[in-house]
Amino acid sequence: MQPQIYTQSGALDRQDTAKVLRNTYALLAMTVLFSAVTAGIALALDMGRGMGLICSIAALVLIWFVLPRTANSASGIGVVFAFTGLLGASLGPMLKHYLGLAGGGQIVMQALGTTALIFFALSAYVLTTRKDFSFMGGFLFVGLIGVLVCSLGMVIAGFFGVYMPLASVVLSGVIALLFSGFILFDTSRIIHGGETNYLMATTALYLDILNLFTSLLHIFGFASDD
Repeated sequence: MQPQIYTQSGALDRQDTAKVLRNTYALLAMTVLFSAVTAGIALALDMGRGMGLICSIAALVLIWFVLPRTANSASGIGVVFAFTGLLGASLGPMLKHYLGLAGGGQIVMQALGTTALIFFALSAYVLTTRKDFSFMGGFLFVGLIGVLVCSLGMVIAGFFGVYMPLASVVLSGVIALLFSGFILFDTSRIIHGGETNYLMATTALYLDILNLFTSLLHIFGFASDD
């Protein structure tokens, strides 16, 4: 009897995991599309960097203080859409800058296409191999702290008129690699039961995609700048 009980439990676990994964990808697709719409609106309204910063701060407030309290309720879906919509709008000033470069449309499309290719390739790898990437958690956390410290240092240097474009593009490359690792890690957590809330899983993967896209946008923009 015991083997039968374990088999049923395992089947239920797989069904629950598949449901979380299915809901996560469905919501992720909708929020990415919604972000594209809000980014387009921000472009049309010629949103400035100051307003973009306000949108980013508002999004952080939502994910830090509101989403954890609403993640298990229907209202949490609205919070996720508000969070992703605000971050999409905050991309408006950045997109305006790159679209203003020679071949700007091509730069943005290259970044979008490469982001999609990396995301689908890494997700497919985890889903087909079912490899557990939880061992990467500590390394990714340390890498994230290092990136934040370096980014802060470059911002401070900018206030003093010290600009390091080459160092900036190298940092963008590191960020691209870091969040590629986070895609592996976060997808692995879903399929191995480490994350059972699809709202939290969606926000994690959305942030992975967003940071990967912005870092690739910087790299392609730097490469095309004469």
